[in-house]
Amino acid sequence: MLKIGVVGAGHLGKIHIKCIKQIEKYQLTGFYDVDPENAAKVSKEFDIKSFDSIDELIDEVVVIDIVTPTLSHFDNAYSALRKFKHVFIEKPIVTTPQQALELIQIADEANVKVQVGHVERFNPAFIAASKFIDQPLFIETHRLAQFNPRGTDVPVILDLMIHDLDIVLSIVKSGIHKISASGVSVVSDTPDIANARIEFDNGCVANLTASRISMKNMRKTRIFQRDAYISVDFLDKKTEIIRMTENINHDDPFAMVLDLGVNKNPKQIIMEKPEVLPSNAILTELESFADAIIHNTVPPVTITDGYQALDLAYRIIEKMEDAANLAV
Repeated sequence: MLKIGVVGAGHLGKIHIKCIKQIEKYQLTGFYDVDPENAAKVSKEFDIKSFDSIDELIDEVVVIDIVTPTLSHFDNAYSALRKFKHVFIEKPIVTTPQQALELIQIADEANVKVQVGHVERFNPAFIAASKFIDQPLFIETHRLAQFNPRGTDVPVILDLMIHDLDIVLSIVKSGIHKISASGVSVVSDTPDIANARIEFDNGCVANLTASRISMKNMRKTRIFQRDAYISVDFLDKKTEIIRMTENINHDDPFAMVLDLGVNKNPKQIIMEKPEVLPSNAILTELESFADAIIHNTVPPVTITDGYQALDLAYRIIEKMEDAANLAV
């Protein structure tokens, strides 16, 4: 069993604690939280030890799970990596791309595993859709949330859109040719609504929208590729595939056949709803990290993945600022 400690026992930190207690590959040694009053409550609720400092916790474990506000990610990860501990760190990985590059260097020197908590990679709807995704041509994402003060310390790109940036980068294997973006601050000091258009070198285009002041929650991604349309509902855990094939089932009187005109073969339209197996995505990602450590394999979401998503987020923020300055 891997001795693990959790740094940060807020809303998400408590979820991590619950999940870790269910994973047999981990031994939950304890946690550290900067708020003594909250630490006492969590210690009593989960019957686990509360450490007086992060350094004391780091010394007692082999794995550190960082679930604190983004601004403290770098310092916490730096402390753990310097003591050769494996680190799971929530998204976004750190505050700036430069900090991420520094952590990559330290992690390489320490020869330890680092996984970033881009949890949507483990969403059962995305997992069900993944085997159908092949060279996307156009991607459209909508990630809308009702207002919650938690997370407003960073722009909506770092708070919400970064989930979709990681998903897009994981399925589009190409360099980026051009970025366009715009955003609006409504209730926060940083943008609350944002749209970004990313054009890749291979011709794929991704159009992403994120808002944290919507009337309803939505987390949908639509993927268009040659002869197929893939819809992933990350919120309701549903996947739909609409694809075309030249292998027409002539025995099916209800087959939907598309006549493409002269000198072109007709195609049959097939609609599928792959089975989405119920799962706890946070539990799954934490268990996958344990497997990477135990079997010495590459974590599913690497520290480099975390850096690339963050770097793209900052490039989008820069484009938003440029667009805002032109509008003045």
